[in-house]
Amino acid sequence: MQIAMVGLGRMGANMTRRLMKDGHDCVVYDRNPETMERLVTEGAIGVTSLRELAEMLEPPRAAWIMLPAGDATEAAVMELAGYFAAGDVIIDGGNGYFKDDVRRSKILAQRGIHYLDAGTSGGVWGRERGYCLMVGGDAVAVKYLEPVFVTLSPGGAGIPPSPNRTAGGSAEHGWLHCGPSGAGHFVKMVHNGIEYGLMQAYAEGFDILKNANADSLPADQRYEFDLANIAELWRRGSVVTSWLLDLSADALAQNPDLSNYGGFVQDSGEGRWAVQTAVEEAVPAEVLTAALYARFRSRREHTFSEKMLSAMRQGFGGHIEPKNK
Repeated sequence: MQIAMVGLGRMGANMTRRLMKDGHDCVVYDRNPETMERLVTEGAIGVTSLRELAEMLEPPRAAWIMLPAGDATEAAVMELAGYFAAGDVIIDGGNGYFKDDVRRSKILAQRGIHYLDAGTSGGVWGRERGYCLMVGGDAVAVKYLEPVFVTLSPGGAGIPPSPNRTAGGSAEHGWLHCGPSGAGHFVKMVHNGIEYGLMQAYAEGFDILKNANADSLPADQRYEFDLANIAELWRRGSVVTSWLLDLSADALAQNPDLSNYGGFVQDSGEGRWAVQTAVEEAVPAEVLTAALYARFRSRREHTFSEKMLSAMRQGFGGHIEPKNK
């Protein structure tokens, strides 16, 4: 089918390539003409504006927006809505906030325009592996876009259904209509919150292994672990096996000291939104919250709270901070 892709970054460009490979006709737009030109040479139709994009599509039109959450996505959705008509579909496949989806869908529904939110997971590997898609919105629009979801998703990927599951349904193929507007990004928000927690657990575990030879430990309880080998070991038969462990093992194999990283860890909106939503629901989410705060901590040499700790330790125990720390 014909579909437009707005935003040709690492995700949007590769999603377009996967769609074209499966025979879909893609109209593409990006503010960076060089990015767009590369896809044009591969078979996409490039346009210079969202208005031209809308004119290039045949009704019912479908446009997938793959831009950073916030102002950029908001502007693109609303501008496209001005060019689209009843029956057309706009999909936000970025890491949007589910409350924005609920609001936008109501605005677009007044003009008969369908709005879908599609939480998309797969990163830079999605072109080959496929993308896990968590979709929210009107069932009619979801059905219309099903050929696109089928192409972008990984399919069965050689993974059999869970033993106690009645076989069938799109979830087994890597995409799912999760519910009405906002449901897709809600599920993706929780997905990314869990991702934060998993990553933090791996990071802390390997940090303990790396420091197992600390001078503060008794001499007969110090160990020099080969982290790359341990990561490789855990990939086989261990209950902590995962794709994140695969990536960790690869990074350690390339550089065991990880000296090519500074340790500054950014967070995207979903981790914060997951914690905020947990508060609104009065659901305890200690691990997700701690993992989010650890990312905040990574961006500062020392926090004020740590200075307070030092002051109190000196006050009650005379503990003096080490120099050059």
